Amino acid sequence: MQKIKSLMTRQGLRSPQESVHDLSPIENIRFPTKEELRESWEEPIDPQAQQEIISSIEGVYFSDDAFDIVKYELERLPPVLSLQELEEHRDKLKQQQAAVSKKVADLILEKQPAYVQQRTDVRLSEMLEEEDYPGAIQLCLECQKAASTFKHYSCISELNSKLQDTLEQIEEQLDVALSKICKNFDISHYTKVQQAYRLLGKTQTAMDQLHMHFTQAIHNTVFQVVLGYVELCAGNTDTKFQKLQYKDLCTHITSDSYIPCLADLCKALWEVMLSYYRTMQWHESHDQDQEGAAVTSVSDGSSVVGTEENSFDRSYVKKKLEHGLSRIWQDVQLKVKTYLLGTDLSNFKYDDFIFVLDVISRTRLEELRMFLENETWELCPVKSNFEILQLHEFKFMQQSRSPSVSPSKQPASAISTTVTLFEQYCNGGNPFEIQADSKDDETEDVLASNGYESDEQEKSAYQEYDSDSDVPEELKRDYVDEQTGDAPMKSVSRETLRSRKKSDYNLNKANAPILTNTTLNVVRLVGKYMQMMNILKPIAFDVIHFMSQLFDYYLYAVYTFFGRNDTFELTGLGLSSSRLRTTLNRIQESLIDLEVSADPTGTLTAAEERKEKVPSPHLSHLVVLTSGNSLYGLAERVVATESLVFLAEQFEFLQPHLDAVMPAAKKPFLQQFYSQTVSTASELRKPVYWIVAAKAIDYEQMLLLMANVKWDVKEIMSQHNVYVDSLLKEFEEFNGRLNEVSKRVRIPLPVSNILWEHCMRLANRTLVEGYANVKKCSNEGRALMQLDFQQFLMKLEKLTDIRPIPDKEFVETYIKAYYLTENDMERWIKEHREYSTKHLTNLVNVCLGSHINKKARQKLLAAIDDIDRPKR
Repeated sequence: MQKIKSLMTRQGLRSPQESVHDLSPIENIRFPTKEELRESWEEPIDPQAQQEIISSIEGVYFSDDAFDIVKYELERLPPVLSLQELEEHRDKLKQQQAAVSKKVADLILEKQPAYVQQRTDVRLSEMLEEEDYPGAIQLCLECQKAASTFKHYSCISELNSKLQDTLEQIEEQLDVALSKICKNFDISHYTKVQQAYRLLGKTQTAMDQLHMHFTQAIHNTVFQVVLGYVELCAGNTDTKFQKLQYKDLCTHITSDSYIPCLADLCKALWEVMLSYYRTMQWHESHDQDQEGAAVTSVSDGSSVVGTEENSFDRSYVKKKLEHGLSRIWQDVQLKVKTYLLGTDLSNFKYDDFIFVLDVISRTRLEELRMFLENETWELCPVKSNFEILQLHEFKFMQQSRSPSVSPSKQPASAISTTVTLFEQYCNGGNPFEIQADSKDDETEDVLASNGYESDEQEKSAYQEYDSDSDVPEELKRDYVDEQTGDAPMKSVSRETLRSRKKSDYNLNKANAPILTNTTLNVVRLVGKYMQMMNILKPIAFDVIHFMSQLFDYYLYAVYTFFGRNDTFELTGLGLSSSRLRTTLNRIQESLIDLEVSADPTGTLTAAEERKEKVPSPHLSHLVVLTSGNSLYGLAERVVATESLVFLAEQFEFLQPHLDAVMPAAKKPFLQQFYSQTVSTASELRKPVYWIVAAKAIDYEQMLLLMANVKWDVKEIMSQHNVYVDSLLKEFEEFNGRLNEVSKRVRIPLPVSNILWEHCMRLANRTLVEGYANVKKCSNEGRALMQLDFQQFLMKLEKLTDIRPIPDKEFVETYIKAYYLTENDMERWIKEHREYSTKHLTNLVNVCLGSHINKKARQKLLAAIDDIDRPKR
């Protein structure tokens, strides 16, 4: 009986009252073969009789292991023993043992094929080799579930423990499999991994682990790439480099291997970022499928709890991926930045340096400063139909427009994203490899040979002085608006339009935009930044903020180089609008480091300590602004200022696209940038070209000539004074020099207009200044002033088509004020505050003795003093 109990216990049999049909195969128990089982009994037993025999077994025999069967049987012996009864009882026990053995054998034979098929340890190994992680986990979980039924047996408890260990080992291998997708994403592989983690109920854990693996992959990738180049260049197998930190390792890169290593570094990091992009794609697609399945599940009345759990997991994964995108991108930038700072680039060739900037798709304000300080402001020759969309950096933007419509006329709805850089190379290739292979090969054809597209025809359009071309009225009305965005000027006569220089006013011919190499590089950089924003939307604000700094610094540099002149600013003529002054002050306070030392090392340290601040730029010594023959660097001023206006126009064109990717909370920043900075670019023309106008005409010589004129004449004169002819000659010479400059650089209509306006305004104010220097003047003398001024206007109108002549009333009103009576003059003084104290005082003094007495003089001077007092 002990053998029966022991056998039944080992085989998992329960009491007859319990079912014995739910036995499952158990791992690590050696079961007898079929032959051994057949030999375990001598006679076949009828199944019905077998069941009756088993049912006749006392329930006490199925109790726990502490039950002593021998003692139980001995205690049951009668006081008087009978051999026949003992033998009968023995035969009964043997019959019961045989029935139980037969039943156990039958059950084992029944389950034996399944056992052979599900040998857990062997099958698990096979599944893991096949990377069937979901299948392996599913098998383990099923075995655990089956084993839990018999967990009260010690052997099953040990088996359950081993299954748990096996499951943990599978999870470790699963983590290794998860890490592999960071460098080479495979949809099938990742799908299996995610299914496995879902079976384990560890979807969120998997996402946490994944981001840790991406961070580690970035570090390992850059270290191995740089280490390979360092060891190769060192020419030995010294292992000391392997012990260095990445930052220190980068300092050992030689100049010859710098660019190849950078290219390989970016290629490798590209693969990591591409894997992250494809991971996000997988989850986006998978989430859509799961959401559809969840809707079906709820509509069918399936488990809502499971649906809510899945939804929570998807939400967690989505937020984790979005947050991780920004963090991983920062890691990539930091690794590249560390590499860049590890080598002194000052000795690099210009082309190599440009290529470095092109490879990393990123620059610094210090680098823009270097470009600006080495810029000679020469015209970059591009074709007349040039648009930034022709540059390969903007190929990702599609324009559904006709070829005749310029980007500035495009509605926001016309801008749409087609194929991103990740999508373009998702199935193979590497954008950095293509850039490296085509380092000196531009894919777009935007440059015009020698700055002109069709030799003589184009040159004549720039150089011919006279033109009799008829200009459509609509072009006359719209031209100024298209160029500056300002209100159109007053109408111009048809005759003056016909006499315009073709170089300045060729309105019916498309003109190439004016830009520099620096402008073109900034535009290309903007295109690359926009590609990054399009791919990595979480960093949109940071990128746009940096783009705004590039524009700020460009604007500040142009003003500093060509527009800043404290002497002319003090004229009070409003050359710089309050908005422009506010913008320049803001840029100076937030971006310009005015305290940085001249030492290059100190510069970098100070700039780093002051975060984003950079030193104020300095104009290249190759740019000369002091020569009168070149109109004081007018060509360079035009190229610089108009390239800034061009850059502003491109930013205006890109505004809808930038607005689309800007986070809602940051949109006010973008709006402020456009309304207070970009729109002020054209306003820089006034202070820049004022400096040329102030020097182009010899106004001092005119004052000296006016001082020699006798104004207290007694009779009306019919001949104007020579200072008028001298002034007109100055304007004719200015016109000639302007034409010479236009042969080098096209002078746009708004520029030409501003130059003429400035010159005429300065001339007219000089006339008033000369009239205010007069000590004695008669009525006839005042008439002579009017004669001189009318002669000047008549001849001047033949040189320019600007109407009305700026400050014409300023001169005429001052001359006529001489004839006013005492009361009228007092009222006139209070109403005309545009004149200086000197102008008003001289007017009163000259009139003394003519029609103003001493008492009236004192009264009028007191009125002038009251007007001047608030200014002090």
